[in-house]
Amino acid sequence: MITRTPASLHTIPHTSHESRASEAFSSAAEAPSAPNDWRAQLRDVIRSPQALLERLGLEREWLPGARDGHELFAIRVPEAYASRIRANDPDDPLLRQVLPLDAETDVLDGYATDPLEEAEHTPLPGLIHKYTNRVLLMASGGCAINCRYCFRRHFPYDDHQPSRAQWQDILDYLRADERIHEVILSGGDPLVSPDKRLAWLVESLGEIPHLKRLRIHTRLPVVIPDRVNDELLGWLGATRLQKVLVIHTNHANELDDAVAAAMTRLKSAGVTLLNQGVILRGVNDSVEVQTALAERLFECGVLPYYLHAFDPVQGAAHFAVSDEEACNLMEALLEHLPGFLMPRLVREVPGRRSKTPLSKPPLSKPPLPKSTVSKTHPGVDAATGPSASSPAGDEGEPSSLNLTGIIASA
Repeated sequence: MITRTPASLHTIPHTSHESRASEAFSSAAEAPSAPNDWRAQLRDVIRSPQALLERLGLEREWLPGARDGHELFAIRVPEAYASRIRANDPDDPLLRQVLPLDAETDVLDGYATDPLEEAEHTPLPGLIHKYTNRVLLMASGGCAINCRYCFRRHFPYDDHQPSRAQWQDILDYLRADERIHEVILSGGDPLVSPDKRLAWLVESLGEIPHLKRLRIHTRLPVVIPDRVNDELLGWLGATRLQKVLVIHTNHANELDDAVAAAMTRLKSAGVTLLNQGVILRGVNDSVEVQTALAERLFECGVLPYYLHAFDPVQGAAHFAVSDEEACNLMEALLEHLPGFLMPRLVREVPGRRSKTPLSKPPLSKPPLPKSTVSKTHPGVDAATGPSASSPAGDEGEPSSLNLTGIIASA
């Protein structure tokens, strides 16, 4: 249920996605329009709380709080997405993802503007290099839709909009590090960028011999399915790189027939399709909703990939679901889904070189065989396992996190 809280006097300085995406949107505006032109749909999004409330027949009592949240993080809702939101229902799970609330103005301890500490891993503007063999490129600073829970809602995109010369610096960086095998296009949303620009970038990446895979993280084929056009399929189909497209969907109601058709077109171009979502209070924090989402994704040819634990970003605390609740949900979900439709529940821990799987501690430990009780390796006690001084895995990093924050191997 959506709740209203008194507006706080505290605010967080923020630059709107509107200004971040000026170059990309102006490029779209120069193109001719057609009824199904994704660029026209990108321009004609709902941009004000009042317009969204009127579009959905909601009471004006929501307007003051929506305006307060909108001042910190501008509203953006494409019509194709708005058409899937139930009218006259303030508890609709799709509406909850896009409607600003006055709760977003509260400044809370434990919540940060950069919860993943990405600023520490940006060697060049537009490049994030946290993991050894893969990098993330900010292909665009704008999104077609502004999700209220976005962990990058405070990200300084204006400082990460590379010029053509700076893109050459990024390509040189990739050429110089042969450990890098995978490039992830992200943002914002990379598919906000014009196809001509993306075609040039992907072709340039394909010329770097040690790169193997291209991964694209995007919400655009979900919120504007017409984005999957012939031009996009053309440059995707032309690259030698293995292609993975990760959509972002949190609820089965987001996946209408138009989205399913877009997924079919992508699969026909040889693209592997995965989904990542975020567990969100009042949106998808139930077994029934997660089951329906996984089943609908598979109908659309998409495999569940990650279910992200909520990132503690300022302005979105009302979406928070505890790790314990999330783990309990996943345990219950095992009774309803086959293993290949189970997403991996993970948390992004700042400083780690990989995602951290979350899992409940086992109810009981299996007994050790008698033959091993008196024979231990250095640093290992047969009764208790690895000591604090023994290695915790590859490069000394844990592989999972239990509910109390104690590191345990998965």
